[in-house]
Amino acid sequence: MELLDERWTLLIIRELVTGSRYFNELRRGVPRMSPSLLSRRLNRLERAGVLERRPDGNRVRYLLTPAGQELRPVVEALGAWGIRWIPELGDEDLDPQLLLWDMHRNVDHDVVPGQRTVVRFSFTDVPANTRDWWLVITPGDVDVCNDDPGYPPTVSVIAGLRRMTEIWRGDLTWSGALRSGAVEVQGPEAARRALPRWFRLSTFAQVPRPTG
Repeated sequence: MELLDERWTLLIIRELVTGSRYFNELRRGVPRMSPSLLSRRLNRLERAGVLERRPDGNRVRYLLTPAGQELRPVVEALGAWGIRWIPELGDEDLDPQLLLWDMHRNVDHDVVPGQRTVVRFSFTDVPANTRDWWLVITPGDVDVCNDDPGYPPTVSVIAGLRRMTEIWRGDLTWSGALRSGAVEVQGPEAARRALPRWFRLSTFAQVPRPTG
């Protein structure tokens, strides 16, 4: 517990488990953590044998060792527990960057159109400086942008951040959100209809919730 119970440490491991490999990717997955603290935590995890660094051109790649990989079920169990027993997130826990960062890892490239596809998200219930986000999807890659990437959006999603997070968590269906007007999708009809299929929901969306 001295190793794993430090603040942020399990979130770093979560990022490595879910596919982040480089320092800037880890920073985007844990955006409230300072770069200097992230470096210290990475150094400690490396000394403990949980991760290893590998040169990759001008960058360093971070990979879980077999000891680190054995923490996967721990991370997954904590995630499932949180979905099951913490039914509603507080306002301070809602974060458009974290939501889009998780969504970008779950794009289904088999159903997204083969050309560049741009999905613009406009969150109506957050400050103006964090309201608009873009996912730029190309074959085999997805970029998360908080500045206009300069490409016209294929579709635009207008929703409250809480409602979009509820869809992602599996608490609200796309169809229910669209029928109720909680989410509005603008763009060509074919793209509007296809949009929900472009994203696999969160790993934990299917976790059973307690009844009563």
